Amino acid sequence: MMAISRIRWHRDDALISDVVGFWKQAGGEGRWFDKDKDFDRKFRERFLDLHIEVAKRRHDGWMRTPEGALALLILTDQFPRNAFRGTAHMYATDALARHYARAAKAVEHMERVEADLRLFFCLPFAHSEEITDQDVSVALNGRLGRPWLDHAKGHRDIIRLFGRFPHRNPMLGRATTPAEADFLKGGGFQG
Repeated sequence: MMAISRIRWHRDDALISDVVGFWKQAGGEGRWFDKDKDFDRKFRERFLDLHIEVAKRRHDGWMRTPEGALALLILTDQFPRNAFRGTAHMYATDALARHYARAAKAVEHMERVEADLRLFFCLPFAHSEEITDQDVSVALNGRLGRPWLDHAKGHRDIIRLFGRFPHRNPMLGRATTPAEADFLKGGGFQG
């Protein structure tokens, strides 16, 4: 039984390393926040099956390590935003991402990864439409400084103003209010 456990953890270690390594390289290429169809396709093709496994909670044990937690956050928060861009499915695993982010916060995993990757422990809260999560986002991003703190405060301001992100309305089948339409037309945050 112990040998099987060791083999599984070695496999998990390789998967974690693959996800985190891919994401680090993407950041080095400046692709984390770009809208790039080719990158989205490569990301989707490489990690779709693993994303589905994670969404089914088959890799919760990865939370034991900071890198494992980071891989879970990438696969539940960042991956869907690329792989399912422009659809409601972009947000399908947001609640799970927040679950992992809360667990990671409780054991201070964020501080144990490379500085450039710490942001991804904050983003599940920044992507939430709950004001309490936005407050957590601002507090966590405060540790990172600028420009991330300013970005987090901007997200929180939108939630304070509208209670949601207006740019998501069409994808989620929500009616846009006149105030939200004015905000979007005036150059407000588009996602």
